Amino acid sequence: MSETLSETAGKVVWFEIPATDTGRARSFYGSLFGWQFQQFEGGPEYHLTYEGGGAIQPADGQSGPRVYFGSGDIDASIARVRELGGQATDKHEIPGVGFSSHCTDTEGNSFGLYQGAS
Repeated sequence: MSETLSETAGKVVWFEIPATDTGRARSFYGSLFGWQFQQFEGGPEYHLTYEGGGAIQPADGQSGPRVYFGSGDIDASIARVRELGGQATDKHEIPGVGFSSHCTDTEGNSFGLYQGAS
């Protein structure tokens, strides 16, 4: 990603689509949009699509897609989510990529925060 951290703040930078059958979901979105997928190496089942800017993963209780918003300072963004009455997990490192947090807004909607590695 060539944008600076401040340029991605508040913008949708990634998404995850939960699926009970990841093969079927990959076939659906691949046929619909022409996306190609590759398995994330060294981790759990997580199928990346760079054309679409996201991934398909096992549902594991998640209902509906989760969008990730960019953050220039993920620690400050997590604190702000909590101040505003939402919920946020502590940041999680994605080795060599950056940091993320799973959040819930005041209406119960799931979303994520993402800060790229410096």
